[in-house]
Amino acid sequence: MVSSSDIGRTMRPALDIVWFKRDLRLRDHAPLCRVMHNPRPILLLYIFEPDLIHDPHYSERHWRFVVQSLVDLQAQLSEFQTQVLVLQGAVQTVFDTLLSQCDIGNVYSHEEIGIELTYVRDRAMQQYFHQHHIKWTETPYSVVRRGLNHRQDWSKYWHEMMEKPCDDPDLAAIPFVSQTMVEQLTHQALAIQDIELPTPQWSESHPNFQIGGEKRAWHTYYSFLDQRGKSYARHISSPELSRKSCTRLSPYIAWGNITIKQTYQKLDTLNEADYQGWKRALSAMVSRLHWHCHFIQKFESECAMEMRPVNHAYQAYPYEIDQDVISRRLKAWKTGTTGIPIVDANMRAVIATGYINFRMRAMLVSVLSHHFNLDWRLGVKHLAAQFLDFEPGIHYPQFQMQAGVTGTNTIRLYNPIKQSQEKDPQGRFIKQWVPELREYPDDMVHTPWAISPMERQLFGIDEAGEYPTPVVDIEDAAKMARDRLWSFQKRPDVAKDARRILKKHIVPVSR
Repeated sequence: MVSSSDIGRTMRPALDIVWFKRDLRLRDHAPLCRVMHNPRPILLLYIFEPDLIHDPHYSERHWRFVVQSLVDLQAQLSEFQTQVLVLQGAVQTVFDTLLSQCDIGNVYSHEEIGIELTYVRDRAMQQYFHQHHIKWTETPYSVVRRGLNHRQDWSKYWHEMMEKPCDDPDLAAIPFVSQTMVEQLTHQALAIQDIELPTPQWSESHPNFQIGGEKRAWHTYYSFLDQRGKSYARHISSPELSRKSCTRLSPYIAWGNITIKQTYQKLDTLNEADYQGWKRALSAMVSRLHWHCHFIQKFESECAMEMRPVNHAYQAYPYEIDQDVISRRLKAWKTGTTGIPIVDANMRAVIATGYINFRMRAMLVSVLSHHFNLDWRLGVKHLAAQFLDFEPGIHYPQFQMQAGVTGTNTIRLYNPIKQSQEKDPQGRFIKQWVPELREYPDDMVHTPWAISPMERQLFGIDEAGEYPTPVVDIEDAAKMARDRLWSFQKRPDVAKDARRILKKHIVPVSR
């Protein structure tokens, strides 16, 4: 006997869904390839999730970038008389609403290598789809393999996957639902109390931030390959010059406007005669594409590092425990008022623009964890919320590596004075972001605390004392940090867990 619920289900329009997450593009997109010539119409869906919107890893800059990426998708899809259904609400609530209007047979998406919140969400949605007799097909992210507990042949696999053709769908062969139906579903969803449209201010552009979208991703890549990338390897460590010479593709890769495979394969199309003198730059770029996947695989294989050190022994590391000291140092670090010019310049720059280069990111973590002796977990979400290119699988392994809590990596205790003098010798970057120091002579801007009262009077600088003195004595703090770091790394429990980590995550050297 056919039940009334079965009759109701068959009367609703049947469709399948491609659920976009961190894959906001239409090319090299395996789920879209899967639905070419699909027997059921295809609805494209993106959901702004309140839990993620309010999570401290994220800030408005991320959702603005996502909205810009969706605007780009909508413009491309207009040719096919369809649109992405974009809603704001809990994922299960959105699917409950869609199921009340449609018969959903299949859902297709990429696996998301995200924070614990998204992992828990996906486990819950697996159960939800099973209960509703919906088949959910997830496609691996890039070359990352879920559940991998070793790295045998990993490099070989990486190169093999990079050489395979991109998953470029024939969009004309996808039976998209009509734009009219998308509008109807939007209207029906908005009638539900817990579903909204994206926050309006996210549609407003910001002149200091890169603009999201597949088109912008390729424009940025072509501009790198045109001229500005030739100095990539030489300028990569400069806080000022890297802003132009680096690829600046990281937010587009993080949010899926462009893929690692696309960027890698594009290099094979370059005319060698047109790229004389680029060998070092392009080699450095390929190396970083490889490392990008390496770190995300590491995070996927040991995602608990979001909550604790990857080396379990570092749970006992002797961080500062005085709450007043912690509060004062952390506030100064987060606000760019530490009294250490290169540190403050970089923190202010990343807050204002969402970008600083890798060397300066590492230095900020080093100062937090080593000179200030603060638990890395106190700063990890703050920087995540600043980085426009926040990628959990990059952020957490890198943060822990620079904080020196892996027990396997070389301890990097960055000297901020040395970094300042070597990477910003004329102090141009510092003076741009720390206006209190703009009148200082170039050779004095790195260590303003060392200027004598007579020199201050002679040069007429900082008469009002606007710029703070350092919150720690840098040399003394570095000495104490070295003693802590090196002595702790020698502990038997650190060495024991380091062997476990190396066995699981180190890629064997090919012979």
